[in-house]
Parts: sequence; structure tokens; C-alpha cells
Amino acid sequence: MEQTLIIGTRGSQLALWQANWTMGRLEALNPGLKVEVVVITTTGDRVLDVSLPKLGAQGKGLFTKELEDALFAQRIDLAVHSLKDLPTELPPGLGLGAICEREDLRDALVARPGIASFSDLPRGAIVGTSSLRRQSQLIAARPDLVIQPVRGNVDTRLRRLDEARYDAIVLAAAGLHRLGHADRITEYLDERVMLPAPGQGALGIETRADDPKTAEAVRKLNHEPSRIACQTERAVLKGLGGGCLVPIGALARVDGDTVRVMGFVASPDGSRIVRAQGSGGIDDPEAIGQCLAEELLRRGAGELLAAV
Repeated sequence: MEQTLIIGTRGSQLALWQANWTMGRLEALNPGLKVEVVVITTTGDRVLDVSLPKLGAQGKGLFTKELEDALFAQRIDLAVHSLKDLPTELPPGLGLGAICEREDLRDALVARPGIASFSDLPRGAIVGTSSLRRQSQLIAARPDLVIQPVRGNVDTRLRRLDEARYDAIVLAAAGLHRLGHADRITEYLDERVMLPAPGQGALGIETRADDPKTAEAVRKLNHEPSRIACQTERAVLKGLGGGCLVPIGALARVDGDTVRVMGFVASPDGSRIVRAQGSGGIDDPEAIGQCLAEELLRRGAGELLAAV
């Protein structure tokens, strides 16, 4: 008997790309499986007139809650998320069925014509981002820059740059690649300038804990090195008590049997940044991330997060 799975996704062009990619991989890896995609509008898709940092605690689950509600109601069988948007604490009864192979995890600068690199930005250049993580690192590297919020999907942000509202914007390289906009990238920002968000570039597949058939199909999408690295980074975020809207960055890499991770917490204005790094065995990525979070807290990260 043919099995049918229903994927829930947001309706943005990038979210649809991610859902359709997941559909194709699921059908390829599970012969006889039929997959459908259903679009669900989230709060984050509706609230476009408020910058993300201003939402504060209300922003938790901004892009995920309605998808999770649909999972519980069994209107969908799995939800496809940009992993960096998925809270580290999932509701009881839901879990991460797979973390797919990671795309490019870096942030990318997209600048107007005449600007060749980050260092080439003129003094007082207007740079668009609604991420406190990006804002804090941009100002730390270039205190002369003027940071202005920019919301909307990838195409909307690129259009606003083209309308000369900004000198440059910063976007996740993965999204630009997936939507065929790699040619718009002026420069990939080095991790010494811009540490990514935990899980950036990876897709997380959320499923119900009481649905073994879906779990079995989804498990084939898992990419173990990506899972280990992303779980380490998410453990840093969880250990700091932060969400996707706070100025926290983490980057983990798997090197053989070892995971190496670095992280930071910053004040929104970039005037103070606390950094730390650590490493450990691949068998317990959560413990490595938790240890790094504790080290960041020892160095004063808690004070910065309390201020945010």
C-alpha cells in the first residue's frame, strides 16, 4: 500500500524551495512513497512591520509555532525548517527527525555596484539587517557603519537594495545559493568578522514522536556530520538560554572523532563581545556545546544577555 506523507512549510520562496527539495529526496530515498507539500502561514510571515529584535520574548517560535500546531493536529506529517529558526526546546511529543546535509554556513555581503568588499564599504555606509547577531558583529568590525532593519523574503531584501535604500545587506549564503542568487554575493564574510547563527545553512525536519513510519522515512535524510555540528551549536544556544533573535553566534566543525566549536555573545551595539572555544568527542555534542556555554557565562555573557 502506497504511503503518503504531507510536508508543512512556510510560503516564502526559500521555504518552498526547501520543502520541494525535501519532497524530492524523500521520494528518491523511499521508493513507493508519495509526498505532498502544504503551505502554512506563521506569525513571522504576518508580522512584517516590526523588527525582529523588538519582538523580544514574543519572537520565540515566530516561524515555527503554526507548523507545530499542524503537526499535533495531524494535518501534516513533518515540518521543514531552516534549523537556525527552530527553538532549541521543542514541545513534548515532537522531535528532530533529521538534520540534512548543511549548505554553505557563512553570511554573505550583497552590496550595490561600486562596492567590492566589506572593507570597501564607505564610511557611514547603510547596511541592512534585522539580526542582532549580525548587527553586533558588523559594528564591532566597523563602528562607522549605520545599521538599518530590513525584513521580508530574500527577493524583497534584494529589491530594496536595488532601490538604493541600502549600500549593502547581509544574508545567509545558503539562501542565496538555493534560490540561484549566488551571483549577487559581493563577499563571503570571514568567520573572524561574522560568526554564523547556530544551525545556519542546515534544514531541520520536525516530526511527531508517536509516528514511527514517518520517522523511518525521514531518518534517511539525516547527514551525521551536519547533525553533530549543529547539535553542538544548538547546545551552546540552549545553555545560554537564548533564541534565534539574540546576539549569539556559534560554529562547530567535525574533524575525525573530534568536534571543535567557537561561540560568542555580544551587546547589540557591538561594544562588548565575549568569545570562547572548546572541543570534545563526537559522541556527545550536547555536552561540548553546554561546556562552551558555561565558559561564555563565566566570561560575562550572562550580563550581556540580561541587557538584551
